Amino acid sequence: MTSHQTTQTMKPATAAKKLGVYLEATPAEFQEGVVSRTELNALQADPPQWLQDLRRNGPHPRPVVAAKLGISISGLARGGVTEPLTTEQIDALKKDSPEWLQKERATQAEVRKEAARIKEKNAARDEQPGRPQA
Repeated sequence: MTSHQTTQTMKPATAAKKLGVYLEATPAEFQEGVVSRTELNALQADPPQWLQDLRRNGPHPRPVVAAKLGISISGLARGGVTEPLTTEQIDALKKDSPEWLQKERATQAEVRKEAARIKEKNAARDEQPGRPQA
């Protein structure tokens, strides 16, 4: 009995998400086809010029925009940012530093601080003698 491997493929939207790019800004042939795991790995290892340009200049998808601004995706929505932004637009927002962005950055800093506190608390609890290890 011989088993043969089927090639694992994904939709262009999934591949674009894994590559961190905005699907609608990718070339038509990327948007219209399917992407195999091998092709995705090749794109990540040796990105073609179009991918390098998209990663550098955008437009960027919301998760990338949020990360570049140091806020959450929800914070983007609260700030009224619903469209993909270019690197130039993101830099302009950082420079202008509107009140909503300052507030969202402060909120995100508090969230990170709280997550670190909880992690430390759990680590200390797990190190207590006589505590069963999971």
